[in-house]
Amino acid sequence: MTLPLPDLLLESFRRNVRVNNMLLQAITSADLDLSDGRGGWTVSQHLGHLVHFRPAWLSMLSPADAQGLPEVIEGESWQKFSLSERDPAKLAEAFRLGDAAALKAVEAALSEGRTFPDPHGEGSYQSNPAHFLQHIIVHDSHHRGAAPRKWMRWTGTGPSGASRPAGGQKLPLY
Repeated sequence: MTLPLPDLLLESFRRNVRVNNMLLQAITSADLDLSDGRGGWTVSQHLGHLVHFRPAWLSMLSPADAQGLPEVIEGESWQKFSLSERDPAKLAEAFRLGDAAALKAVEAALSEGRTFPDPHGEGSYQSNPAHFLQHIIVHDSHHRGAAPRKWMRWTGTGPSGASRPAGGQKLPLY
């Protein structure tokens, strides 16, 4: 049975892509080294983890779609690693390719009426493969939220020295 990809989820996924793009357009290579000074991940580790999330999960859910995706981290595990690619434009391209591969894998599974494998025995994506896109959105939001807080907390500015918005004004993200 073919399942449709809900329009609202697809629009949410596209908005997530736009937010990631805006972040990567604002960041500099120097920003990547910022940390909270308390032992937490640097901005580069958050971004590397986000980019790596796509091929890592796709390699378990839809291995063919993970093939050829750029590797941007190096290290002993997904928790202990460093960013091997520090050019924000190349990171943006890695995000683009990973997002396209994730969307392709989900659309194929939906059109074939199948679910994804459950690599960790947790029931992941068993009711609908589109849950993978939801997982990407939630996961990105969590890590993306941590990285800019580092800029604001330790520099008093946003990415690349942009001042904090006056009067609590929100930045337009999408």
